[in-house]
Amino acid sequence: MKIATFSIVARDPETEEFGIAVQSKFLAVGSRGICWAKAGAGAIVTQAMANFDFGEIGLPILEKGYSAEQVGRALLELDPNKADRQFGIVDAKGGSFTFTGEKCFDYAGGICGENFAAQGNILENEETVKALVETFQNSEGPLAKRLVDCLEAAQSAGGDRRGRQAAALYIAREGASYGGYNDTAVDLRVDDHPEPIQELRRLLELHELYFGQTKEEDRLPLDEEMILKIQEKLKELEYYKGEPNGTWDEETQEAFMGFAGWENYEERVLEGPYIDALVYHALLEK
Repeated sequence: MKIATFSIVARDPETEEFGIAVQSKFLAVGSRGICWAKAGAGAIVTQAMANFDFGEIGLPILEKGYSAEQVGRALLELDPNKADRQFGIVDAKGGSFTFTGEKCFDYAGGICGENFAAQGNILENEETVKALVETFQNSEGPLAKRLVDCLEAAQSAGGDRRGRQAAALYIAREGASYGGYNDTAVDLRVDDHPEPIQELRRLLELHELYFGQTKEEDRLPLDEEMILKIQEKLKELEYYKGEPNGTWDEETQEAFMGFAGWENYEERVLEGPYIDALVYHALLEK
């Protein structure tokens, strides 16, 4: 099974996040076991004639403190079909490794550097991989957004020779899941879509709305006029039963919590006389 794709695996040294972003003319590419990451250990992506054992075997070795290159070389030693493989690794210290076997279809190649490994096969050109690298190295902000930007730049530079179909984004950070139960900060897939990268970006924006933390600039202090608007909208939506009065009382609080819970905005509920700007505007636009 040839998974022709372009991908980038990366680390953010400030947040200690590991991330993988991929795009391919391959149905549900993100569901095929090609993306592997663990907080405190590293991340691996495997493609071309993908060997899914690379993630199962490689991550525990990374977790023991071995470098990306040591793990990459060890995986190749264990694999009699390495000429068909392509994969990239980033370790907990930002070390990286990329490999493209000689039997991968052109254009096929990879570039690695501090905190990233970028690779692709059956591509239009070498510029596709270079665009992944240049965008990563020259971008700032959350790792998830940077990686989607990388995919977009790579697609504009050439992309997969066969076209577009699926994309995926995976971000791991310690205790970052909903409720803090595991390391999965972001796990988004577009399985079949004419514009998979744009759809992945849309899903990431929704993910940020539902699960992202409120930025300081988005903490809006509640005043009487805002509370009146909130009460009127909550009454229209049948959460609030009283008469709007511009006071954030217990009845208003309960009505707002009912709305936030129903719409899955719990992660953006603030204490004190404040409301998240995104939730405020989402409520008024209902």
